[in-house]
Amino acid sequence: MDPVYQTADSQQTLFDVPTTGEARKILQTSSENDVKLQELKTFLCDWINNELKHEHIVVKSLEEDLFDGLILHHLLQKIANITIQVEEITLSAINQKRKVGIVLEAVNSHLQLEEGQLKWDVSLIHGKDLLATLHLLVALARHFRPSLPLPPNVSVEVVVVEPTKSGMKTGKAVEFLTQSSDEDAAPKKDGFDQLFEINPEKVNDVKQAMLNFVNKQLVTLSLTVTDLDTQFADGVILLLLIGQLEGFFINLSTFFLTPQTEEDKLHNVSLALDFLSDGGVLQNSVDPAEIVNGDLKTTLRVLYSLFLKHKKTSKPT
Repeated sequence: MDPVYQTADSQQTLFDVPTTGEARKILQTSSENDVKLQELKTFLCDWINNELKHEHIVVKSLEEDLFDGLILHHLLQKIANITIQVEEITLSAINQKRKVGIVLEAVNSHLQLEEGQLKWDVSLIHGKDLLATLHLLVALARHFRPSLPLPPNVSVEVVVVEPTKSGMKTGKAVEFLTQSSDEDAAPKKDGFDQLFEINPEKVNDVKQAMLNFVNKQLVTLSLTVTDLDTQFADGVILLLLIGQLEGFFINLSTFFLTPQTEEDKLHNVSLALDFLSDGGVLQNSVDPAEIVNGDLKTTLRVLYSLFLKHKKTSKPT
């Protein structure tokens, strides 16, 4: 079942409440025509238009087209595969802000960011703040489309304005929108990238080997995996497999045994990946959303890491 986000019958969202003493970053006018910034804006427009082409939605301006929440609503539903129940068309500023708040609440839940990590809020997005809008879209692209080749090394000059007891304090700073180089921005390719790109005909052989390995471990739990693409997406079997291989009991109260929403699944998969990272099984970071979304390459990569650690005592049949 897809998670559903609904409008609240009550007033404003939490995102609309300003924080006393919070610094505000304002894009320098001199940076607005920066070539790299324009390249990033064009890239993001093209990305959104490609994602939403079947809905005949066309974005021409990030500042003017995203502020009311309509396109953000459709974009998040598409890339996160969720349902957000809000008004389709909102004309008043109050309703637009309410809609943006609900969409951002869903965004922040998926990205699992704490309030201090957020570089956007309702007032900034609805106020057509380009800097906040860019940070939001880059974060969405990084999380849901990690292989997307965002233009690297994009930074802008900003004016930092901070209210103090003695008045407004201002200063200048450099704000980075994307990572500093192509090498840093894109994940390094490994054997599984090469397998899928160069030897796709051997993928089924690897899948079968991992199926044999997994089922050998799960036989004592009377569980059988027949489809790697889907049965690991909610994190339950992955957690049970880790418990079997690593020799410890995972308290049932720490995860969702019957996950109902994507948030439940993300919680389970994130917990499993934390166990693997803490145990030194994973050498590189893995986006839990990829497993939840049924990405076979990522699922195989995680299972193979487990196999490598335990192959001496648990060889696939």
